[in-house]
Amino acid sequence: MITYYSANRILDLNFGATSYVVPSTLYVGLSTSTIGIDGTGATEPSSGAYARVAVTNNKTNFGTASNGALTNSVAITYTESTASWGTITYVFIADALTGGNIWFYEALPVPKTVQTATTVLFSASSLTLSMTNS
Repeated sequence: MITYYSANRILDLNFGATSYVVPSTLYVGLSTSTIGIDGTGATEPSSGAYARVAVTNNKTNFGTASNGALTNSVAITYTESTASWGTITYVFIADALTGGNIWFYEALPVPKTVQTATTVLFSASSLTLSMTNS
């Protein structure tokens, strides 16, 4: 789902030509709590080698949009956990390695409990970024 932050940047650009800087790198994060449409509420794992995964924002890594959506074209792989990360319920895309703004987010269809020595991986085409009406 698109956050208000992201939607506002796009609307301002298309209606009034208020430009914004498109992030050259996007960061894929995980949350153990519900993320709201306002981009708040994310609780990321705080230990165990967790870090958002940096993905260069280009057409090699993100496909071509169709019907208001696009997917990741490459696998997104996290460093193996060195401690429990808890139960991951949401994935999100932000514009910074820490903090920053959440642009898109989605609940995982099945929450994933990440124990020690677990590698979290989103295979190519498994994340869908959407700007469709619900």
